[in-house]
Amino acid sequence: MKKLFAALGIAILLTSCASNGRPSDRERVLRAVGKPTANPSDIVKAELSFARLAREKGQWTAFRETAAPDAIMFTPELVSAPIWLKGKVDPARATEWQAHKIFMSCDGSMGVATGAWQGASGGTGYFTTIWQKQDAQNRRLRGKDVEWKWIFDHGVPLDKPLAEPDFVTTRVATCSKGALPIVPFAPSGEKNKSGFSTDRTMFWSAESSADQSRSLLVRMWNGVEWEEIIFDNVAAPTQ
Repeated sequence: MKKLFAALGIAILLTSCASNGRPSDRERVLRAVGKPTANPSDIVKAELSFARLAREKGQWTAFRETAAPDAIMFTPELVSAPIWLKGKVDPARATEWQAHKIFMSCDGSMGVATGAWQGASGGTGYFTTIWQKQDAQNRRLRGKDVEWKWIFDHGVPLDKPLAEPDFVTTRVATCSKGALPIVPFAPSGEKNKSGFSTDRTMFWSAESSADQSRSLLVRMWNGVEWEEIIFDNVAAPTQ
């Protein structure tokens, strides 16, 4: 655990700084013209803050305070997160989790974290959380820090814990000057929700079925095609 958190700290430094703590030439140019830039360390920091808030203020309190107004989650049905979380009592001890992989759209408007969790009662599993930057342009004009909220979250139990990586890996979608090929997906409905990053270089789709099986698909543009980076396909509960 200590090794992973140390790696997270290193990842923040490496991904946010080009050299000597200064942004890269590309970042400086884009910031100067007011264009958004991708910085995966934003998601690393959001995850660390989320987990710390859960430890300090309570698990469901942390979920409520970091969720977007239209956030959804699997319970295992697909539900509105704010509605499901309303009034939910925090457990005595919060679940702990650590991001293993971070993915981000080219413009930095959306990020995905996936990794491991450990329950207070000894259970273990993996999670996937999708984060979205909130009203970044207006917040910047008002001199406020960029704020991230999660728009999708789910956790899945495993018989064995995920292997702990030596460091957190990060990937950023390839930027595109023109229109990208269409991603086939079902229209959003009661049991199906989907969305794109602002620049449309990242796509996600979540779906739940009547038998409580569920799936999450995330794709990102790699410059040639839509690459599947996450496919969580969870079978219906056996009990």
